Amino acid sequence: MAKIKTIGIMTSGGDAPGMNAAIRAVTRAGICNGFDIKGIYRGYDGLINGDIKPFTTENVSGIIMQGGTILKTARSMEFMTDEGKQKAYENIVKEGIDALVVIGGNGSLTGAKEFASMYDICCIGLPGTIDNDLYGTDSTIGYDTTLNTITECVDRIRDTAQSHERIFFVEVMGRDAGFLAQNSAIACGAEAAIIPEDSTDVDQLARFMERGIRKSKKSCIVIVSESEKCGALYYADRVKKEFPHFDVRVSILGHLQRGGRPTAHDRILASRTGVGAIDAIMQGQRNVMIGVRNNEVVYVPLSEAIRSDKPFDKKLIQVLDELSI
Repeated sequence: MAKIKTIGIMTSGGDAPGMNAAIRAVTRAGICNGFDIKGIYRGYDGLINGDIKPFTTENVSGIIMQGGTILKTARSMEFMTDEGKQKAYENIVKEGIDALVVIGGNGSLTGAKEFASMYDICCIGLPGTIDNDLYGTDSTIGYDTTLNTITECVDRIRDTAQSHERIFFVEVMGRDAGFLAQNSAIACGAEAAIIPEDSTDVDQLARFMERGIRKSKKSCIVIVSESEKCGALYYADRVKKEFPHFDVRVSILGHLQRGGRPTAHDRILASRTGVGAIDAIMQGQRNVMIGVRNNEVVYVPLSEAIRSDKPFDKKLIQVLDELSI
């Protein structure tokens, strides 16, 4: 196996608070251990188009507290083709990159896994996604910040809900994973959360409405995971039709959830996994995601990390049910 001398780093997919802290960690830990670092701009598109520059410690100075990503990001359709991957590989060879660190979510790490299987290159993933849906790590970079952002927003919405005695359906991100919705509902004291993991044959809205709203409680908050078919607007329309005596409003938080300064937790997680990526490369690890489980840095095969069945603690549903009476 050829010795790795130059490491390329990129961010891909949706941005997440803490990505800059991860870029900083990989860059500085890499340089500290004798590697050359190259920043790849605009994700896999940048890899295809050769948008690559040498990185020094100065490039990552003063970015640990910034949201977004200084490397920019994109969702690349071209990289999904064999031709796109071939162009990307040609640029990697041209730039002398021996290993690739990809910071992103499920789609980004799937791309890294496929790329590594087509070409003999070391790919290391960092879990950069607000959805917290990557298997093998307790938390993903950006999740804690987003959870705090949602909590702050819903606290403000609660003021209006109580003042006008309304039901508010608040839609949050997490189309395929309800971690954000369920935990923000607990943190905000919401009355209910409608999430993918609880989408059994039971009608979640009917179950919530049948429990009834306490006579002393004229307002309530329901957190809903985004969905093309059954998002907050869908449930609000149903309540208006089935329970017309309630005053109903919808708030879709949208991209407001992605931005902002990362919390201390996300900065530390990004820093630990970034250093862990360099440690993994030095140990000869290949095609793994760096996670933190039970406060220990772990190496998770990319094929496991992108599994769609990250365990969801159903006890959280019971916690919310008992506290929302």
